[in-house]
Amino acid sequence: MVRRDALKNMLLMGCGTAASLTPAFGMDKNTLVNQESRTSRKVLLVNGSPRKEGCTYTALTEVAGALQRSGVDSEMLHVGSQALSGCKGCGACRESARCVIEDTVNEVIDRLEEFDGFVFGTPVHYASASGFITPFLDRLFFASSQKMAYKPGAAIASCRRGGSIQAVDQLNKYFTINNMPVVSSRYWNMVYGNTPEEVRNDKEGMQIMRTLGNNMAWMIQSLQIAKAAGISIPEPEPRT
Repeated sequence: MVRRDALKNMLLMGCGTAASLTPAFGMDKNTLVNQESRTSRKVLLVNGSPRKEGCTYTALTEVAGALQRSGVDSEMLHVGSQALSGCKGCGACRESARCVIEDTVNEVIDRLEEFDGFVFGTPVHYASASGFITPFLDRLFFASSQKMAYKPGAAIASCRRGGSIQAVDQLNKYFTINNMPVVSSRYWNMVYGNTPEEVRNDKEGMQIMRTLGNNMAWMIQSLQIAKAAGISIPEPEPRT
């Protein structure tokens, strides 16, 4: 019981900070911190909608509120403000772990060590993820997936009527081929509505978002306790 109490106290000290949902993603490379020395936990929320404060944002904000109440920080990034180039398939990132295209993708790569979990949100465009978040994730994972391995990931989708299951399934594949625990909720991670107000009136959808935030916080905190107890990530086999 002494060891368990010690680990519990360690968790309360490490994860008891209040969350701060920022309206913008400050890309200051000088703020990079060593993940081993951090005591607070933080989740990156990525809004892949062209509407900065639309339906997807509304859903992500509900997730952020649940994270905050569970003692986990969060930061919002909007990637739908300008078109992002798709992956060129040049392979240069295999050496540098950065993309040859200098834009938001590299700015995020430079800060990946700050984050303990990720939630990627998208509106539904023709039963798939948006044309903003898709190239962002393609290049991010191709260039620097090793920095996100073994960190929890979750995908959410907002739609007016249909196509959300396909969009969530598309985003989940980034996690499942990268050794990332997939965080689930009490139902599919999606909300329905054509406006933020309609999304807020989707009571079940809002509950799903809150549950997702709670589950994300629980998984991050559990992994922190496991690490403190000396449980390391699995030793990888040589790639076949």
